[in-house]
Amino acid sequence: MKHCWLLTGMLALAGCQNMDAVAPWVDVGNQVARNAGYDTDSRIAGGIKEVLHTSTDRASSSLSQTGAFHLRLPASVQPLADSMRQLGFGSHVDQLENAMNRGAEQAVAEAAPVFKRAITGMSVDDALGIVRGGNTAATDYFRGRTENALRQRYQPIVEANLRKTGFYDQYREVLSIYENLPIANKPDMDLESHVIDSSMTTLFGRIGEAETLIRKDPVARGSVLIGQVFGATQGQ
Repeated sequence: MKHCWLLTGMLALAGCQNMDAVAPWVDVGNQVARNAGYDTDSRIAGGIKEVLHTSTDRASSSLSQTGAFHLRLPASVQPLADSMRQLGFGSHVDQLENAMNRGAEQAVAEAAPVFKRAITGMSVDDALGIVRGGNTAATDYFRGRTENALRQRYQPIVEANLRKTGFYDQYREVLSIYENLPIANKPDMDLESHVIDSSMTTLFGRIGEAETLIRKDPVARGSVLIGQVFGATQGQ
């Protein structure tokens, strides 16, 4: 029983802001618990993965709703878009941006399992490195380790959903108008990459927001396991 109370106390310390100061105590607590037969590494790793799973579910659910994304043409293209509006082609710009946003929303819903598989594949060591971090440490670590690989798997999903929304038809129309405008030094119009990059940034940002809320109230917004990992009893 003493070991259980000690383990609980060490895990509670993990919720403190000054993790550099308490990290040695967390390590000591984990070692004591392991000596007593508790596999705290796996338990903590499970809690971290659960945070990411829950945060990804909530982010994907919210961003898959119509109107969730507010993507616009890249800043480098905005002067051109303004010129098109002034010349009476504003509806083409609006339709193109609408197709971009609907495609991003649909892609997020379909891509959620891809992100969750990447979370499941995290090693115990990866997960343990997160518990001492800040409010979005899990999201930041996950993004840093997986973004390039996820982008490759996310791209065909985005492309397929952009096709469904008529993005490419609108894109061709705008390009046709764009190429015939008497404007010098025209910016790059690689809008597909813009949609992929912007939607991934938005998704990771929303996952980070969900993680922050879970860390503030681990049990209510997460689970008992998450509460144990992030010190839900701290301050009670």
